[in-house]
Amino acid sequence: MQKFQQAFIEFVIEQEILRFGSFKLKSGRTSPYFFNAGLFNTGAALDFIAGTYAAALATADIDYDLLFGPAYKGIPLVSVTAAALHNRHGINKPYCFNRKEAKDHGEGGLTVGAPLQGRALIVDDVITAGTAVREVMDLFERTGTKPAGIIVALDRQERGTGSKSAIEEIEEQYQIPVLSIISLAQIIEYLSRQDDPKLASNLEAVKRYRDEYGVSSD
Repeated sequence: MQKFQQAFIEFVIEQEILRFGSFKLKSGRTSPYFFNAGLFNTGAALDFIAGTYAAALATADIDYDLLFGPAYKGIPLVSVTAAALHNRHGINKPYCFNRKEAKDHGEGGLTVGAPLQGRALIVDDVITAGTAVREVMDLFERTGTKPAGIIVALDRQERGTGSKSAIEEIEEQYQIPVLSIISLAQIIEYLSRQDDPKLASNLEAVKRYRDEYGVSSD
């Protein structure tokens, strides 16, 4: 695990953005941990996540024209990432995000921000079963937008609809790269090295969940 990844895990645990317990996911699964990007809800927290995303994108070999944030959690993420790319790396990219329901007054439309067109890179928090990503791809298809890639904070390394992980399925189906800041394997590695009994107590539940829903290590 690299230093920035350990720093990221420590930050999200300290800020209770990464929580342990029992959580019902959009996929229908009950998980012993939950990553809630909605809790990047202070200026300092948003600055931290924006800097992390921007650093990853600045060194990634991905050609894209536009940053896209899926509603709702992707909205603040894409906004601050676009700002951090410009402020810290001199990369000025337009961004937009979608509405859950089309607006039929004012400027109208399905999206807010720059026009949804060209090659769009999706900025989101996690990919669990890939459901939300496929919804975005439907929107892209309707608007003639091409997916360039995806960046997420956490790769849960869970099976999607088959034996592969949701991220592997997305990469294969749409022929795009998916970047992640940290993965489930790194969370497990971090928990296994903790002296704090409260943190260490979550390790077995997370491992059991990985054994049930994780991708094969073969």
